[in-house]
Amino acid sequence: MLTSNKRIIETDKKVASDVTNQRFINRLFTRLVAKQKTFSNVDFRYSIFDSCYLRDCNFESCDFTGCKFAGSNLYGSQFIGCTFNYAVFERTYVSDEILESGAPSVENLQARFARTLRMNFQQVGESRAANRAMSIELRATEVHLRKAWQARESYYFKKYRGWKQVPMFFEWTSFKLLDLIWGNGESAWKLVRFAALIFFVMALIDITIDKTKNPWMVASYTKAIVESPEVFFGVISPPEYAPWYLTLIMVVRLMTVGFFLSIILKRFNRR
Repeated sequence: MLTSNKRIIETDKKVASDVTNQRFINRLFTRLVAKQKTFSNVDFRYSIFDSCYLRDCNFESCDFTGCKFAGSNLYGSQFIGCTFNYAVFERTYVSDEILESGAPSVENLQARFARTLRMNFQQVGESRAANRAMSIELRATEVHLRKAWQARESYYFKKYRGWKQVPMFFEWTSFKLLDLIWGNGESAWKLVRFAALIFFVMALIDITIDKTKNPWMVASYTKAIVESPEVFFGVISPPEYAPWYLTLIMVVRLMTVGFFLSIILKRFNRR
């Protein structure tokens, strides 16, 4: 049932000069060393770079489709016009500029590329690069989901036409809603904005419930807005509020606090 994939193993090798128009398909490079070398139009498809040192190198129009970089050092290397479809990075030092210069053009591949780099940056402690990768991943995911349920382009029309557009629409709607609330776990500012919206809605509801407040007076709205955070956080519980309404406020409060703690934990975890 199992046959050899005929992978060629290259161990403890050093690149002595620039490489141009070469094919190194399905290779296992272990402890490969290259410094300040230029690789132009080189085909590295389906290769594995394990514990390699490729410092300050220039990769121009190289194909890294299906490649895996593990425990390697690519610090200072530049990638211009290279292909990284389905490439994987693990515990590898690489500049975050690759997020822009090496990202695939197709949105789902771009999201996958940003995701593997985000996880890689977390492993090596590059928190700022991990945050940048996350923003690119979210942006690409949103575009992919929107194109999937609209199915106007040929690729999406073939893959998601008909009833397959329905679950993609709900997935896109959920993604946009969570982005509005808390930036899909990446924006504390959006969560604060959502909390402010909750306080405003609570103030409007308070005006209709509390008979002591005159809906035609600005002072009543000011007082209701000031009191809404106190009600939201359970500091006060107005007796005129129904139990189900107080329960709803508590549920929303727990969700909002949970979102906030999740953002904080994610930030610290990346560090």
